[in-house]
Order: sequence, then structure tokens, then C-alpha cells
Amino acid sequence: MVFNTGMVGYPESMTDPSYNGQILTFTYPLIGNYGVPDVSQRDEYGIEKYIESDRIQVSGIVIHDLSLVSNHWNSIMTLDEWLYKEQIPGMYDIDTRKLTKKLREEGVMMCALIVSDSDNISTQEVQMKLKRTEIYNQRNFMDRVSTRKTQRLGANSKNVVVIDTGTKNSILRNIMNAGYGIIKMPWNTKIDDILSYKPDGVIISNGPGDPKMCVDTIKTANILLECNMPILGICLGAQILALADDAKTYKLKYGHRSQNKPCINIDNSRTYITSQNHGYCIDSDSLKNSGFKLWFINADDKTVEGIKHKKNKSIAVQFHPEAAPGPYDCKYIFDSFKKIMEENRTCPK
Repeated sequence: MVFNTGMVGYPESMTDPSYNGQILTFTYPLIGNYGVPDVSQRDEYGIEKYIESDRIQVSGIVIHDLSLVSNHWNSIMTLDEWLYKEQIPGMYDIDTRKLTKKLREEGVMMCALIVSDSDNISTQEVQMKLKRTEIYNQRNFMDRVSTRKTQRLGANSKNVVVIDTGTKNSILRNIMNAGYGIIKMPWNTKIDDILSYKPDGVIISNGPGDPKMCVDTIKTANILLECNMPILGICLGAQILALADDAKTYKLKYGHRSQNKPCINIDNSRTYITSQNHGYCIDSDSLKNSGFKLWFINADDKTVEGIKHKKNKSIAVQFHPEAAPGPYDCKYIFDSFKKIMEENRTCPK
């Protein structure tokens, strides 16, 4: 069970692969008030236009007040109709702020969403089932969220390989807006297969779960770092990059999931408002043992929000520069990555 403090963007949040395997609580009291857009509609690149993947990724949602009427110009169905269509459970009329306080005090935890017409739900029986359930930290979600085969988006002389550990559509869209084609590859793709495409750069995407479970991706990232391939890590991808270069990660008590998280760029002391969705973080003290240095910090709790390599052409951010949903303050991260890719580089075959 996790919570998100965003006021808008429930279609994007619910389809974000980083939420796979989680029951999502929205703290904003009214959810569904602008309905659901046509989730099948695609943009000029053939990417789903209004959602972040091809399906709802959350295991369920919990909200306070469900809006059953929508007069929004872009709505074609209500939230509950969408959930029913995709067979995702939801629960409303819950004091979500009280629930959020519990999660803040106790930390995110395993949970069950139970609905019954009677009052004879056995709490003890539910708790026993939970004890027999594999805990979130021990799951490898890559088979659920990663592409199973290589996909190409856009024919271009300049291409970026996206190692798919749960990629959001908006990341793909921003790369294509920058003038690059995309080669989207499974999370455990071998390094030789990646380099065979002679990419201008590599993105390691966002995604769910403990980054330490992505052993194959960590090994690949280590080789990419050694050959000075331009790399951008986003969210889970940032954690994977850190682990690939001898830094460490840890689990946050209740994570950062919102559209209003202030982060400070320590290079220029400017504060940016960011969109975030992560439950794990890079250990700042461990960076001294790696080739990375601190780039961004969270203004609230001083946790690591961005790193850049001291020598190589690699950068990574914990927040979401594609910011869907959320503010556009940090879209310049893609410009920084493009600048890195445009510099001359050498990488072994």
C-alpha cells in the first residue's frame, strides 16, 4: 500500500508501470471528477497519448470520494467504468488522509483490499493470507513490465536504446521530440545486442521494485559505464546506475509519490518542482566509493535526487523529467542528455 499526494493525473498514475504490484491511495479527496480520456488514442509517434502504458498497472486504488459524473471535454467514460473494464478493484468512502497518516508513521506495508456484502470479514484470516504472500521487496517485476522483444519506434539515423525496466510513454515521447528514434529492449538484453545497434545513447528507465533485483541490468550498466556510453538513468534507472558503479541503495520509509516535490540542483542552487514515484533511494554516503557525484537533492528530506558521473558521460535523476503528470520544470534534463550524446564518444564493439 502506497499513497500519492497529487491533485490530478490519476489516469497517468494508474498506468505508470512503477506502480505495478501496489495498491494506490490518492490523498486528494475527489478522484474521477474529469473522467477518463480515450485510452486507445495515439500520438504522431504511435504512442498512447493520454496514458503511460498499455494498461492499468496498479493492483487496486483506494479513494475518498468517487465522482460518477464527468463533463470534461476529453472524457469518454467514468473512472469506475474504466476500472471495471480492466478488472481492477477499487474502494471509495475511505478516510484516505487518516490512512496516509498511518503509512507515514508505520511505513508502506503489505495489505489486502477486501470487499464484502456482509460484516463477517475475518481480519485474522486476511492477515494469515498476507503472511503467506511474497513480500514486495522480494519480487522481480521485470517480467510484468518489460517488453519481451525488441521494438523500434521511428526510423532515424540517430537512435537511443531504452532498456525497458517499466518505461513510461512520456519518456519515449520526449526522446522522439528531441529528434531520435528509439530501440526499446528487454531489461535483461545482453550488452552485445545493445551495442549492435550503434546507439547514440542509452536510457535506463523507471520501473517498480527493488533495484537490486535487476542483476542483469546492473551488469549491463557497468559495461556501458566502462565504455563511456552516454547514459540517462530515470528513477529506477538512476538506482541501477548507482549500483553498477559501487554505490548503494536503500528503501525509503514511505517513498516519494507526488507532483510537487522540490529538488535543488547543487550546481546552480536552483530549486525545481518535480514529479516523483519511487520507494527506493541512492545512499548519498556511498557515492564517495563510486564514480558519481551528487547533482540534485530533495529539499524536504535531503535524499539523493540526481547524480552525474565525475568522468564519463552519464547522468541520472530520481525524479521524472518527463513529468506526466506533473510540472515541466525539469524537461531540460533531456536537453542535457542530448548535448552529451552529441559529443564525440568511443565504445568497443
